[in-house]
Amino acid sequence: MKRPAGERQAVVRDLGLRAYAPVFAAMQAFTSARDESTPDEIWRVQHPPVFTQGLAGKAEHLLATGDIPVVQVDRGGQVTYHGPGQLVIYTLLDLVRAGLGVRALVSALEGSVIDLLAGFGIDAHARPDAPGVYVAGAKIASLGLRVRRGRSYHGVAFNIDMDLEPFARINPCGYAGLAITQLRDLQPNFEWQKVTDDLLHHLAVRLDYTALPAVREPPTALIEDA
Repeated sequence: MKRPAGERQAVVRDLGLRAYAPVFAAMQAFTSARDESTPDEIWRVQHPPVFTQGLAGKAEHLLATGDIPVVQVDRGGQVTYHGPGQLVIYTLLDLVRAGLGVRALVSALEGSVIDLLAGFGIDAHARPDAPGVYVAGAKIASLGLRVRRGRSYHGVAFNIDMDLEPFARINPCGYAGLAITQLRDLQPNFEWQKVTDDLLHHLAVRLDYTALPAVREPPTALIEDA
């Protein structure tokens, strides 16, 4: 049953720069342990260089990964790259409680990036055949989700100010020669914290969250892993 908009909240955790594997394990643990009363959570994080290979991933799309590790994950989609300067937002949501379908969540994630870029005067769009956000044909945000028992995890990765070279070592999202871009190349005048806060605001609006209380503590699974 959908909860009235006025009651909808999500806890926000800012995780800083963290290795991918422990965060991935923490998302799985959180999703397995949550029940009908567990508040939704949104995690903001950056990762050291890593390639993640989704369930549809094929080995031939890993061209020359070099010394960057490859992690097999349980989200949809194929291979992508994460690195410092890319904001990753993980959405750990109870979709059943929110009355939200997977397609609606995908649209909200894409739309929040599009809304943010519009504020900079940048025309961005989604593609029905290839999830993500694009500017003049170049991909600026990738997304992938996993839903278990009506609860989502994984999310969206937005390129802000990063080294894009590792994307040339793969076929991003399974597309050979796909151009990749970032905010820094389109609009050099921005403040990182404001961009990340504004993106979270746009996502909250699209998901009908009226409050996003922030907590400093990392999720329990990350504390136990430390």
